[in-house]
Amino acid sequence: MDWDLAQLRAFAAIVDHGTLDAAATALHLTPSAVSQRLKALEKSVGAVLLRRSRPAVPTQAGQPVLRLARQLAALTSDAGVVLPSTGSGLPEVRLAVNADSLATWTLPALAPVAHEVRITFLREDQDHTAELLRDGTAMAAITSQRLPVQGCTVEPLGAMRYRPVASAEFVARWFADGVSPSALAVAPVVVFDTRDLLQTDRLVEAGVPSDAPPVHTVPASTQFSEAVRHGYGWGMLPDLENRTWPGVDLAALPGSALRPFDVALFWQQWALHTESLDAVADAVRAGAARSLRR
Repeated sequence: MDWDLAQLRAFAAIVDHGTLDAAATALHLTPSAVSQRLKALEKSVGAVLLRRSRPAVPTQAGQPVLRLARQLAALTSDAGVVLPSTGSGLPEVRLAVNADSLATWTLPALAPVAHEVRITFLREDQDHTAELLRDGTAMAAITSQRLPVQGCTVEPLGAMRYRPVASAEFVARWFADGVSPSALAVAPVVVFDTRDLLQTDRLVEAGVPSDAPPVHTVPASTQFSEAVRHGYGWGMLPDLENRTWPGVDLAALPGSALRPFDVALFWQQWALHTESLDAVADAVRAGAARSLRR
């Protein structure tokens, strides 16, 4: 079928901005014009592409169409940069990345290309970043998923090592006699959010029910490590973040039944090459080579 760029752009804008009215404002169109473009696109495809919720989200049929819209937008954006008559700004790359990578090695890695590419970071747990590729929200992802999403390529980046740590005061209070299953069952633990299984999986491995200890939920990487430092509970922190702790009294749990854990990370991106996406991919590879375990 012949694809209409204006219709695809309207569809993507509704998903990006959540509502038809907000998309109309972003596109400098009337809501009626945006609605007509969406209806025309759905008629051409022969399927409902958008769930009319707040915010609007693509249906299963709409996900590959959204991915196509993003890919065409990326290609036209890159072309606009090299054609001075278009007056286009920097091309955009939408990158899904887990919070710990974003807080440690990803920002420094991508700094050299920040003057030539607009990077939109989409923060998501490493086990779920690939979902943003699948539904067309992201163009690339740093993910723990080794199997490529349909229409994407994948390559290994390395691994982030996590260790169970706590403040010295916390260790003295809760683990004075060592880190036993009985102590772990009552010692508070810090988790990032309900999708963060790093701590709960380690508890299960140690023979402790994951719902046994009290849980503090701190959904931000910097504040997560601060909570551990302040003695809220023990948590799994990456070695990369440990490098930024001069003078901070944190300790690995003594005689711990909780072992260090490596999270393997992979680079997945659309099977599509643009100058901007290739530049981001090269910068991520270089940063991973400097920072991650091989």
